[in-house]
Amino acid sequence: MTLKKIFHQIHLWLGLATGLVVLIMGLTGAIYCFQPELSRLTQSYLKVEAQEKPFLPLSEFKRIAEKQLPGKKPTRILIKGPETAVVVQFSGKKPKPFSYAVFLDPYTGEVLRTRNMNSEFFRWVLNGHMYLWLPQPIGKAITGASTLIFLVMVISGIVLWWPSSKARKKSSFKVKWGASPKRLNYDLHNVFGFYASWILIFTILTGLYWSYEWASKATYWALTGGESKPVATAPKSKKLPVTDSSILPIDRIFGKMTSAYPDAKGFQVNIPQNDSAAVLVRAYPDKTTFYQSDNLYFNQYSAEEIPVKFLGKYADANAGEKAIRMNYDIHVGAIAGLPGRIVMFFVSLIAASLPVTGFYIWWGKKKKKTAAKPKPVVGKEAELQPA
Repeated sequence: MTLKKIFHQIHLWLGLATGLVVLIMGLTGAIYCFQPELSRLTQSYLKVEAQEKPFLPLSEFKRIAEKQLPGKKPTRILIKGPETAVVVQFSGKKPKPFSYAVFLDPYTGEVLRTRNMNSEFFRWVLNGHMYLWLPQPIGKAITGASTLIFLVMVISGIVLWWPSSKARKKSSFKVKWGASPKRLNYDLHNVFGFYASWILIFTILTGLYWSYEWASKATYWALTGGESKPVATAPKSKKLPVTDSSILPIDRIFGKMTSAYPDAKGFQVNIPQNDSAAVLVRAYPDKTTFYQSDNLYFNQYSAEEIPVKFLGKYADANAGEKAIRMNYDIHVGAIAGLPGRIVMFFVSLIAASLPVTGFYIWWGKKKKKTAAKPKPVVGKEAELQPA
C-alpha cells in the first residue's frame, strides 16, 4: 500500500469510530462559544441596575446565601461589576454531586434567584461537550481518547487533501456550489475541513489539557527549555493573632484586593472549606478573558497574603505558565476577542459536520462498489452463456 492509501484507511476507520463523539463535541462547543452573551440575554437575574453606592461586604453576601441553602457551605463568590449580580456558588460531591448558585443584588443583598446549576442549560451543554452526559470518569475517558484520535484524523485529512498536481490545486481551495449533491458534499468535507484544520489543531491540543496531564507537562517543558512543570500546591492558613477584630478577615482581604486592583473587571473569591485552607482571590483585568488574572492567597485568620511561586501573579509567570493560563481562552477563541469566538463558532460547526459529510462520502463509495459487482448467473441463463 502507498502512504496515501495507509492514511486513507486510518482516516476512514478512525472517523467511523469517533464520528458521533466529534459531532456532539462540535455542536456543543459551537453553542458554548457565546455562553456569556446568551446567558445575559436569557437570564434576567444576572443583571442589576448600577447605583452610586458601595457593594455590601463579602461576609454579608455569604450570610444571605447560606440562609437560602441551609446545611450547605459556599465555595466561592463571583463579583463581576456594577451592573452584574453577585453570585455565591455552592458545590460538593457528598452525599452526591451538587452545584447551586445564589444570585444577589450587590447593593441591597436582595436574592434575585437561587438555582440548581446542574439543570442550567449551559451547564448541560458543557457536560455534553466534556463528558457526553455520561458519568464523569467514563465520559472524560471517551472524549479524551476521541480528541486524540481527532488530531490524527485532522493531520491525515490534510495529507489526503493535499493536491498532487497543479491542475488539482486550482479546484482544491474552493467549493463548487453548483455541482451535484455528491460533489458538493465532497467539497464541503475536504475544502471546509482543510481551512478549519489549521485552527482545529490548536483547539484539539488545548482540549487535551483537560483530559491528560502529560499535555500540560509537555507544553510547559517545551516553552521553558526543558523545565518540569511545578506542582500547584495550595498554601495553608496558620492561626495567628488577629490585629483588627472589628472587620471580618474575608472583608479585610477583599478590601485589600479592591485597593490593589481598582480597575479590575471582576473578582473570584474561593472560600476555605476547612480550618487550614487559604483564601484564594482572583482579580480579572478583562471581562472576556481569564489568562491575565492575578491569583493571590491569604491567611483566612489574619488576612495576611501568602506568596506562591506558581500560578500566582501573571507578571511573574514564565512562558510555560502563561501558555497554561491561556489554554481556556485559546480553546474558546476568546484570546482574539469577539472575532476569535466567532471564528471558533464556525470552526466548531465545521468540525461537527465532518463526520456527517465523511460518512456520506464513505457510504456513496460503498454503494458504488456494491452496484459494480456482477451478479452470479444461475439456472437457464447460465446454460446460454458461452463456454
